[in-house]
Order: sequence, then C-alpha cells, then structure tokens
Amino acid sequence: MLYVLTIPALNDNYVWLIHDGQHAAVVDPGDNAPVCAALQVLNLSLVAILLTHHHADHTGGVRALLAETAVPVFGPANEMIDCVTRHLVEGDVVTLSRLGLSLKVLDVPGHTRGHIAYVAQEQPWLFCGDTLFAGGCGRLFEGTPQQMQASLAKLAVLPDDTLVYCAHEYTLKNLQFALEVEPANAALRDRMAWAQRTRSVGKPTVPSSIVIEKATNPFLRYKEPAIIDRLVAQQKTLSRQPEACFAALRKWKDVFS
Repeated sequence: MLYVLTIPALNDNYVWLIHDGQHAAVVDPGDNAPVCAALQVLNLSLVAILLTHHHADHTGGVRALLAETAVPVFGPANEMIDCVTRHLVEGDVVTLSRLGLSLKVLDVPGHTRGHIAYVAQEQPWLFCGDTLFAGGCGRLFEGTPQQMQASLAKLAVLPDDTLVYCAHEYTLKNLQFALEVEPANAALRDRMAWAQRTRSVGKPTVPSSIVIEKATNPFLRYKEPAIIDRLVAQQKTLSRQPEACFAALRKWKDVFS
C-alpha cells in the first residue's frame, strides 16, 4: 500500500512524500527540514528524490537531504540542476523498486524550459510541479504560451480520476481569477466555496483531480465560448483563435490582483 503525504514547506509550497510505511521518495524538496522531520516521525528511509524543475523552492533541500542519505536524484534532462544523477525526458520511466512504484515522465515546458511531470503507472497520481495548479497554471518564466498550452493538453487527457499533486497552495487566488473569467460557471462557484471552507480550517486544497480541473480551470477551458466572449469583451484579445485566447488569459492572470 502506497501513500502520499502532504508536507507544507517555505511560504506556500507543498513537498510530496510517497511512502509505503518503510521507504519513501520525495518530490520537489524545496526545504529539507520538514522532510527530515516527517521521515523521522514516520520512521521512513529515503530511497529517491524526484525533481520537476530547477527553481530553488523545489530543489533547495536536495543537498542537505543527500548529506543525510545518498540516494538517486531524478530530474529533467533539459535543465541544469546540481546533484541530479538520472536525467529524464518524455517517455522515460522511473522505477522505484523498493516502493513498487513506476512513474512515466512527460515533458511539460512553459513555466521553465525543461519542466517535467511524473505520472504514476498504477496509481491515479500526477506530480506536475508548477505546470498545472488547482484552478490555474504556472507563470511563463522561460517558455511560451504555445508550450504551456501543449503541456496542459498532455495533462488534460489523463484519466479523469487522476489526482493532481501540484506544488503550491495557490487555489483561492487562482479561483478568484477563474471566477472573473467565467462568472457563470456553477461548478466553479461551488469549488470556490469549498476551497474557502477548506482553507479557513487550515487544510490543503490539493490534490485536486483532472475532472475537477477540466470543469473549473480556465487554462483548460480557454476554448469555451463563454471564456472567449469574456476575453473579447474585456479587450484582452481581438482574436477568437484558441492560441490567442490562451496567451491573453495567461497575460491577464499575470496582472490580476
């Protein structure tokens, strides 16, 4: 039996600890301290580190973890990250034999040039870093709107029950923007009410799921006529073409407050 433990880190990051009660793999450890604490409390042995991209809030704890235990570090081939021992591209499979876990790799550039995601082969799990968020997507620090659009399309076709383990607690802000974009979406209003209740008691709003994202995330819904109409009405774009609408949506989100 495998479990995924939510570890809050830094300001609003989540580190994901996959474990079977004895062994553990950690995804995007931006800070080693909460990871070490969880390993100690649960009496787990770290067997692998998985990285989605190079940003420090996802990699900052790696060296300290390796100082405690020498384990393989998996990461994107198209980014320069110290300590990575196996460089991955789309189609590669990470096999963690001690956990009985296999993860397929997808290239999902946009947020960064070489960003990757991990899809569990037998569990309905997606570890997507800063590509797909609950209700949103990552900023385009290094990639293009076209790259992010294509990356999200790869994730949107995963099975509906796939759990989306993104790396930040951005949900309320993302849903505020989503409601600005698609105010008549009843599923979105319900999701916002749920998220507000959840955060009011200090609980995380992630993981979400692919089916929830397809119903409420504007960056997966940019082809919807209501969203296109809204973008044109708000003078965010003159074009109704999907590519232009996606780019306009991401640009609008960048300045949304």
